[in-house]
Amino acid sequence: MFLGTYSPRLDEKGRLILPAKYREELAEGLVLTRGQERCLYVFSVREFERVHEQLRAAPLSSKQARDYIRVFLSGASDEVPDKQGRVTIPPPLRDYAGLGRELAVIGAGTRAEIWDAQAWNDYLNEKEAVFSETEEEVVPGLF
Repeated sequence: MFLGTYSPRLDEKGRLILPAKYREELAEGLVLTRGQERCLYVFSVREFERVHEQLRAAPLSSKQARDYIRVFLSGASDEVPDKQGRVTIPPPLRDYAGLGRELAVIGAGTRAEIWDAQAWNDYLNEKEAVFSETEEEVVPGLF
C-alpha cells in the first residue's frame, strides 16, 4: 500500500528518486500514466495488470469508456527503476502534469501519484477544507 507524502526533485535528465518506502513494491517495474487532476499515476506492474483487466471489462459500446481508455493507456509508459531507485518520467508525461523540479509524490493506496509541488499544495489547500467539513458518508461504511 502506498502511503505518505514525499518531496523529491526532478533532475536534469527527467528522473526522480522513488521514495525508499515505495522501492521494494516498484523494483521489478512500474507503469506511469496520466492521472486525473493533471497528476501522474504510478502503478506496480501487478496493480496495473489488475486495472487493465477492469478496463477490458468496460463495454466497447460506451463512448465514455473508449475515451477514458484511450487517454489512460496512450500515455502509459512502463519503466524499471535503476539501482539507485531512479525512474525517468517521459517528456510527454512531464508536460501533461506540468512538472517542474520540485515534486510531491503521494501515496494513494493502490497507486502513488506524482504532482508538481505547487500544484499539489494548491490542490491540498483547497481540498483539506472540504475534507474537514464533510458531513455525509463519502466512503460507504467508513464514516
